[in-house]
Amino acid sequence: MQKDINLNLSELSNGAIQEKIDRELKKVMQNILDPNTDFNKARKVSITISMSANEQRNSITTDVAVKSTLAPQKSVSTTVLVGRNEQTGQIQAAELLSNAPGQTFIDVEDGVLKTDTGTPIDDIEAGDDGIIDFNKRKATK
Repeated sequence: MQKDINLNLSELSNGAIQEKIDRELKKVMQNILDPNTDFNKARKVSITISMSANEQRNSITTDVAVKSTLAPQKSVSTTVLVGRNEQTGQIQAAELLSNAPGQTFIDVEDGVLKTDTGTPIDDIEAGDDGIIDFNKRKATK
């Protein structure tokens, strides 16, 4: 039995349409496997077929567009401490690396005791880098 409409989408344009579909499907699969995306968000592959006939209506120009809609990357958040250097007046900002402002922590990567923003305590005690030690200030008054 012969089909009245004999168009195979994967064979049109010498297989170029199928290549486009495969490329977008690969993007979707990569996005699904990306641990930085939400696993249960739906991804989509859209195929749009546009057809325009000539004036005699005996020939149709067909355009096929394939696009994917992916899940966005998950957002990440952090806390940034901000203030002014009392001596220079410059604005300073650094990521809070401990659990609370002013709390020191031991860096698990190198085992070094650090300030809440990741500066090694030994470096602070070794030199004056503009950080005010309120305990030393109290002792001199």
